[in-house]
Amino acid sequence: MSDTKYDRRAFMTYFGSIGLGSTLMPGVLWGQLQQQQGPEITKEMIASAEEISGLSFSDEERTAMLRSLTTMRDTLKQLHKEPLDQSMLPAIVFDPVPPGKELAKKSKTMTVRSKVPVMARPGSLEELAYAPVTQLSELVRTRKVKPSELTEMYLSRLKRYDPQLHFVVNLTEERALKQAKEMDAEISRGKYRGPLHGIPWGAKDLLAVKGYPTTWGAGLYQNQTFDYEATVVKRLDEAGAILIAKLTLGSLAQGNHWWKDYTRNPWIPEQLSPGASGSSAGPASATAAGCVGFSIGSETNGSITSPSRTNGVSGFRPTFGRVSRAGAMALSWTTDKLGPICRSAEDCALVFDAIQGPDGIDYSVKQYPFNWNAGTKLSQLKIAYFKSSFDRRSPDGTTTPIPEAMNFLKVLEARGAKLEPIEIPAPNYGYLDSIILNSECGAAFEPDTLNSKIKELEPYSTWPNTFRAAQFIPAVDYVNANRVRVAAMNQMWDLFSKYDVVVTPQENTSLTNITGTPSIVVPTGFAIPQAGRGGRGGAGRGGDTTRAAAPPPPPPVTVPLPTGMYIMGPIFQDEKSLVVAHAFQSATDFHKKHPPQFA
Repeated sequence: MSDTKYDRRAFMTYFGSIGLGSTLMPGVLWGQLQQQQGPEITKEMIASAEEISGLSFSDEERTAMLRSLTTMRDTLKQLHKEPLDQSMLPAIVFDPVPPGKELAKKSKTMTVRSKVPVMARPGSLEELAYAPVTQLSELVRTRKVKPSELTEMYLSRLKRYDPQLHFVVNLTEERALKQAKEMDAEISRGKYRGPLHGIPWGAKDLLAVKGYPTTWGAGLYQNQTFDYEATVVKRLDEAGAILIAKLTLGSLAQGNHWWKDYTRNPWIPEQLSPGASGSSAGPASATAAGCVGFSIGSETNGSITSPSRTNGVSGFRPTFGRVSRAGAMALSWTTDKLGPICRSAEDCALVFDAIQGPDGIDYSVKQYPFNWNAGTKLSQLKIAYFKSSFDRRSPDGTTTPIPEAMNFLKVLEARGAKLEPIEIPAPNYGYLDSIILNSECGAAFEPDTLNSKIKELEPYSTWPNTFRAAQFIPAVDYVNANRVRVAAMNQMWDLFSKYDVVVTPQENTSLTNITGTPSIVVPTGFAIPQAGRGGRGGAGRGGDTTRAAAPPPPPPVTVPLPTGMYIMGPIFQDEKSLVVAHAFQSATDFHKKHPPQFA
């Protein structure tokens, strides 16, 4: 923007500073100024804007506003000259521990895994496509299967099924084959790195991988590359896991619609909708179709749990502040989280253990022990459930129990759990998510919003409008939303001071994500979706307020699709949710079901 054109950011900032940021006044006045195409704003323009906005100022007040706006513009010009890219984190860091509260003292203990039956090498490696990490790791450790063999098998499946499911952005084949040979050699020398040694995995394509594009699911960035690796990628390299693909995400982590296509749900691949949900659509779809050993997704508002539920896999959203986001696309610095999408809860625990902990870059990450013990008894935990969410409401207002959800409770009781029905906490602070998310994503993508490049996304994303509208959110309201956020954090702290785990078939992800609450979703059965529910694959990292552009209304779904249960726990006590999920899966086989077309 030239010096003769008024700087819109300075303009909006000034009105926020005098308490008018949330009124019509700034927008109306800015529109008039643009129509005039002049170098200055006048008192006459302010007076005209007052009539539309329902405000009234004296002539002296208008004169003072002109002086202040000019000074503010000169000050902010210095800020706008500073280069900003997503590698620069804000100085402000969110801590999910409420003020005045402290995490319980905790020591690191030895990991206790479940016992894995002795397995022979199968006649065809394709038989291992759906094997969990717990089994694959034993086959690698005992040298019955080579990492290179698993890598070639999964690469073959990715190539074979991507034309149907559209879950691959780019294969990392050269990198994978080189790493697989190294893992083969280490095993032959007797060096074993642990349970992820030689396990092929897929990354949501918002994680930087040196030597490969990181597209963020958007055509605008399809040729974007970084000369560094995301911390999660480096840690999985160190654990011996083999990256074989960059997998799809909805454009800039929204829904399942990326710049080339919609990512499909392997349970119903012929339909655009319901698709794979979002925004970790590719990781969930590829894991469900047996095309990777596990994957890494991200969540800001439902983007791990929603596609995991939709595709029938186990997806774990850790506590905020447990996994570094360094090298990942930023959407909301105070709510973004990275986590595993796997075939079982114990797989999630093993992957999470490898990626969690501080890296010295993402200052939100705390050092706090994660202690996995697969043998923990449910009788040792206080487990509650949101009673009202276990009923399905019919159009006539009557309610009936949800069979798959009720069966989940019965299984836990049979495993020794004592369950307590409770009400959903009130008030509902989920509305804060829109203010916080929209403000932060508007800041993250402000450069390409103001230079209008973001407009290129409009055919397949609603983000451009969200980013533009974010320029009008007053800074004072963003700050005050974060002050009210403390009340929400205290609400969840109080809930989990009474219970170790709370389960529900319908999580309020807006609330739990702004408070940093961990949650794992696991498959609980199959049901034909109700009309109007689960019909679109849009719930994504941006939440329900920012769904991607939807395809035409789909035909009714007539086949049973996966159902799921959300298992939430207290912050930094991530193992508690995982233990309950593992206990359920130890007694059921829903997580072992495969989409028939990809078996």
